Amino acid sequence: MNKFLRLLTISCMTFLLLACASAPKSAEKTAAEILGNPDYLAISYGGYREKSRDIQPTIAQLQEDMKILSAMGIKLLRTYNVHHDEAANLLESIRLLKSEDAGFEMYVMLGAWIDCQNAWTNLPHRIRNKESERNATEIKRAVELTRQYPDIVKIIAVGNEAMVHWAWNYYVEPGIVLKWVNHLQDLKKSGELPADLWITSSDNFASWGGGGVEYHKDDLNKLIEAVDFISMHTYPMHDTHYNPDFWGVPDDEENLSEAEKIESAMRRARDYAIGQYEGVVNYMQSLGVDKPVHIGETGWASVSNEFYGDEGARAIDEYKAARYYWDMREWTNKAGISCFYFEAFDEQWKDAANPAGSENHFGLINLKGQAKYALWDLLDAGVFEGLTRDGQPITKTFNGNKDSLMKIVKVPPTMIEIQAR
Repeated sequence: MNKFLRLLTISCMTFLLLACASAPKSAEKTAAEILGNPDYLAISYGGYREKSRDIQPTIAQLQEDMKILSAMGIKLLRTYNVHHDEAANLLESIRLLKSEDAGFEMYVMLGAWIDCQNAWTNLPHRIRNKESERNATEIKRAVELTRQYPDIVKIIAVGNEAMVHWAWNYYVEPGIVLKWVNHLQDLKKSGELPADLWITSSDNFASWGGGGVEYHKDDLNKLIEAVDFISMHTYPMHDTHYNPDFWGVPDDEENLSEAEKIESAMRRARDYAIGQYEGVVNYMQSLGVDKPVHIGETGWASVSNEFYGDEGARAIDEYKAARYYWDMREWTNKAGISCFYFEAFDEQWKDAANPAGSENHFGLINLKGQAKYALWDLLDAGVFEGLTRDGQPITKTFNGNKDSLMKIVKVPPTMIEIQAR
């Protein structure tokens, strides 16, 4: 997306936000009305500031975050579990904001975490076809919160990357996820949950049949039938190391300028994500099923000292992260796809022992309240005026100096360099 189009988009967004501020209370929306609607941008959210989730964000901190996200045009959040206080406090924070401002809108896809038996332990055998006893408690709590906040919780997602084979710490077979999806669908039929609540599972594209045939199992096919929509994940950033054929500078582009090589690589990353999305759609349709497919997660970190950083794929910096964000928003908005971009804010608990680890740096806003390059246009448009995070006004990274940012941006390796590894 060129700068003119971005500025035009920001100007339109600012006008709409100002208009909505004085508008009467909007009618409550359903999942069917929200998902795929570009006026209801989605994002993955965690409000943790500290190096441990033992320190929960406060109601006041959650409200700060909601105001920031609302200013960005975000109206649909994805959470991951209900066994910590954060999800319940988040729902209460939204309710309080709605009581203060009749025009405030924020909806939630509530995540219920699913584990196998012996997950996250040092026990020698994790039992993939048996589930953790915690799962029933997690689902029960998700149901309770949905019934308590039916005007906010519009979707329940059963599990997060629970079915992908590399999730060896907690992986479960699709039949376990299917069991709980069917349970929630039955609660809808009996009137114990809202009939217009949508149920899904949020998982890697391969887990939804978009990868190898090893995933094409009868229980997966039944799960695809059972959910109201598919929530699939795609991460080209990770595959700049694990599957880098799309990433390296091809021979016919070696004479391009450094800027052109970077732009071309980021277009290929976008197309790689689109290809994985289409793989899931094609598999679903091969079963004779036709239902919405949305992106439950995708993102691009801004810092990494791992395989994706300067000593490896040279994929990570704020400029490339911004390009990926803009490109994915542009594509999904035009295509009528919700994209729960990962993620709103940096969270340092994810890789607390490695501060420069990529998992700590997927946010669009860092822990200092600085908006990364992807959001600089929004600051220029004034949408964050008067808003703070932990008492700090929202400012720009690199002091808003793009030249300083570009000094650290590296060109992806050539295909010869990649093949030599």
